[in-house]
Amino acid sequence: MKKLVGTMLVMLLFGVALAGCSKEPTPQDRFSKYIALWNEQKFDQMYDYLSTDAKKKITKEEFTNRYHKIYKDLQITDFKIDFKKPKEDKQAEKEQAQYSFNAKMNSIAGSIQFTQKAKLQKEERDDKKNWYVDWNTEFIFPKLQEGDKIGISTDAPQRGEILDRNDIGLAVNGQVYEVGVVAGKVTDQVLEPLASLLKMSPDQIKKAITASWVKPELFVPLKRVSMQDEERIAQLIALEPVQTRKVEARIYPYDQAAAHLIGYVGAITADELEKLKDKGYTSNDMIGKRGLEQVYDEQLKGKPGVKITIKKKNGEAEVLAEKPVEDGKNIKLTIDADVQAAIFDELGKEAGTGAAINPMTGETLALVSTPSFDPNQAMLGFSAAEWKALQDNKQQPLSTRFKQAYAPGSVMKPITAAVALSSGAITPELAVPILGSKWQKDKSWGGYFVTRVHGGSPINLEKALVFSDNIYFAQAALKTEKDAFADGLKKFDFEEDLAFPFPLEKSTIGALDRDIALADSGYGQGQIQMSIVHLLSTYTPFVNNGNMIRPILLADEQQGQVLKEAVVSPEHAGVIASDLRKVVGDTGGTAHAAEILGYPLAGKTGTAEIKQKQGETGTENGWFIGYNTELPSLMVAMMVENVQGRGGSLVPVKKVKKVFELVR
Repeated sequence: MKKLVGTMLVMLLFGVALAGCSKEPTPQDRFSKYIALWNEQKFDQMYDYLSTDAKKKITKEEFTNRYHKIYKDLQITDFKIDFKKPKEDKQAEKEQAQYSFNAKMNSIAGSIQFTQKAKLQKEERDDKKNWYVDWNTEFIFPKLQEGDKIGISTDAPQRGEILDRNDIGLAVNGQVYEVGVVAGKVTDQVLEPLASLLKMSPDQIKKAITASWVKPELFVPLKRVSMQDEERIAQLIALEPVQTRKVEARIYPYDQAAAHLIGYVGAITADELEKLKDKGYTSNDMIGKRGLEQVYDEQLKGKPGVKITIKKKNGEAEVLAEKPVEDGKNIKLTIDADVQAAIFDELGKEAGTGAAINPMTGETLALVSTPSFDPNQAMLGFSAAEWKALQDNKQQPLSTRFKQAYAPGSVMKPITAAVALSSGAITPELAVPILGSKWQKDKSWGGYFVTRVHGGSPINLEKALVFSDNIYFAQAALKTEKDAFADGLKKFDFEEDLAFPFPLEKSTIGALDRDIALADSGYGQGQIQMSIVHLLSTYTPFVNNGNMIRPILLADEQQGQVLKEAVVSPEHAGVIASDLRKVVGDTGGTAHAAEILGYPLAGKTGTAEIKQKQGETGTENGWFIGYNTELPSLMVAMMVENVQGRGGSLVPVKKVKKVFELVR
């Protein structure tokens, strides 16, 4: 009897286990697996969960491709479908089940969230029963029905403008003429003169008017032309098939005078798009190509408004997501357009650079590089011939000289004086005996000599600055010794990034490993390199009791920031400032040509020799930096290339004087 009971118990347990193994899947477990595949975006596997009726409406390929295309076109990210299993669910006992799920995702037009109900159908396939999703298009988005289409519309933002300190536009939004032709009406007789006026080749025009989208009588745009180019517009309109229309475009009112500073915009290239695609840029964008247009492109461009709609068959539209347009921000500079134009006009056709700051506040008032280029034409598009001419021009009009570092020549001497005074290597009163026009430390220098233009002996600091004595400052650097000299220059922010909004080359000291290099560096030769903005900043201690002021370019930056405190003592700053006034005021001073009656200028000249070795003939860059000692609100520096045989530093001295006369 016991054996029989035991046998029956084993059979009962086996039956229970067998029943457990053959248990049908529940609809909620089945739907959970479907949701998991959806979150992983495994659309091909999701299709296998569709009901028979759903599969009749859409093939696996159509199903998979539709999801992929929609998610790609709408730039869907952070995708999450959430389904919570109900605690009590008796739907497994029925033939149909229904559950709700929540969807959340980000798109090109912002967040998309919705709650939707899903129906599941019990079906028998291959002698097994299971649950299948009764899918329809509303699973993708609510109210998306068969035959509906998803549309994306964009609203372009207004690009922010670049303004000077007085709200004068340096880069503004305006209009140009878009020149085109009526398709099908361009004859061979018109083609040549049209190509010539538009600076295009006949083949380029033919390609445009035979594009696949072109139909007879349609307007085919060919090129944009400035509204100031009235004569050319008149000639174009005289050609019968030509038409013009006004379109929005970027305008640069100060033309070449501010081209290197402001830059220009142009159509984004494939390479640029690849680098910027993660920042919301598209193939239709115009972006900054140079200057501040490029530096501040993200702030200026703004963000397009985007709307995603479900377009119904009856013409109505349901908004799925919408992101409002954000216009670009205006960038207001400390630049004074009048000072900018005055410096540009005085530089004229010279190769060089000019800059101006307020030495008390650090506000940058002008940044000029010459020769320049036409930013309006650059925005409209240079022809191949125009672009080649710019690139082949020996004066390098595409080079932004105010960002580059150059040998400063004798404008370096006040800095050397400040370092040497601080180290105790020199005193203002000590007169140094200097005989002749050339000098060397000892015979170890071989045939190398430091030379000077003005004679006289003995020479103190005042005379050395007034007459720009190379030998005096070479000896001062040697007495300071290389480590103290280098440390002194670093206090003036040499070898440091200036943290200026417009990227500038770093001012460098170079090697001081030999006495000759140290001596030459004392008067601005050797391997010393400075940008013109840094040069201006190094002169600010002479009007700020020894404090070096940080140059700023944006109007909302704090004024009067101390970049380096007490780089020179107030006493020594006063001594050097007094001597710089005499450089201009004394009849024998190297900058006396800059003297203006009733307007006391102080300053320093410089002539930097560009050559490989002593004894050979090289080129010369002329420098001058000046400021008003009584009202030090304007400090101007200028460098002119190739001044040899033309008066050296006298060239920029006269030009800077005219700038002060114009804008004081």
